[in-house]
Amino acid sequence: MKTIMKIILLVILVSLPMLAQQTTFQDSLLDHMAGTWVLKGTIDGKETIHDIIAEWVLGHQYLQLHETSREKNANGEAEYEAIVYIGWDQPSSRYACLWLDVTGGGGLSAQAIGHAKRSVDKLAFLFKGSDGSIFHTTFVYIRSTDTWQWQMDNEVKGKLQPFARVKLTRK
Repeated sequence: MKTIMKIILLVILVSLPMLAQQTTFQDSLLDHMAGTWVLKGTIDGKETIHDIIAEWVLGHQYLQLHETSREKNANGEAEYEAIVYIGWDQPSSRYACLWLDVTGGGGLSAQAIGHAKRSVDKLAFLFKGSDGSIFHTTFVYIRSTDTWQWQMDNEVKGKLQPFARVKLTRK
């Protein structure tokens, strides 16, 4: 009987770390971004409309955003498309964002990865290029209307140069 109790106790002790590794990333702010959205606003000086599908993926560890412009290129494909992953980087206690898009601007380099600390209903990501450039992408959740505002800016000599001002509304 003692041997059986020892085996059961050993199985429980061995299982605890595996259970701890299976926890999902829970984030009330990012939960508000999950869903289907229409993005409208100005990007690089042009009025635009994009569709966005945001969903939790990979065991609820990352929020994936799939952004597709309604504007088409000469081949009839979306003029702009991006896949974005937002997750939590536990060692640094901040959010991490991997932004991959059709512009290829940086690919999988450090420039494609931004970091942000949460500030109530705002995530202000900084993407730093290997050339010293800095790009700001700020997501602001507007609770009263259940919408998001995205602001994107190039930083040039310490001053922000507006790149995008868009609003996301639920589809």
